[in-house]
Amino acid sequence: TAIPIKKAKRTVVEYLTAEAMKLLLEQPDKRTPKGRRDLTLISVLYDSGARVQELIDMRVCDVTLQVPAVLTLTGKGNKTRRIPIMKNTASLLQNYLLENKLDKPWKNQSPLFTNSQYHKLTKEGVTYILSKYVESARKISTLLPPKVNNHMLRHSKAMHLLQAGVNLIYIRDFLGHV
Repeated sequence: TAIPIKKAKRTVVEYLTAEAMKLLLEQPDKRTPKGRRDLTLISVLYDSGARVQELIDMRVCDVTLQVPAVLTLTGKGNKTRRIPIMKNTASLLQNYLLENKLDKPWKNQSPLFTNSQYHKLTKEGVTYILSKYVESARKISTLLPPKVNNHMLRHSKAMHLLQAGVNLIYIRDFLGHV
């Protein structure tokens, strides 16, 4: 007799369209230090496809800006992976490091993103930052889905790579999936 196939409910992977992502990245106020930090944070989160934990665990030494610019992410099971980032993100990071004086050798082990008390950001902190800009984007457009969370930026990056014709094997490795 044949083994019955379990009918698993297929979950739809929610992601932001390229237009919605662009709109979200236009929200932070580039004239303020906090706005520039937030823009850099959202760009890094999207461009690297990082999990939020990977993002908040990033230290200054995990950023390599020499071409090709890469981020070293430490993911589940303490596995590390090196992720290439786009020129725009590298440029935002370069300016962010300089502005926050994180380019000094003794700042190497410092957290990359901090709150106003200079403590490493928490998952809740990142959620708060993202939600703030999702709300302001909603005031101008209906491009964003009803629920937007941090992990959705990871899905969005994967979908945009897939839509650009990138091989699934590469996307899997990029996201640090086994």
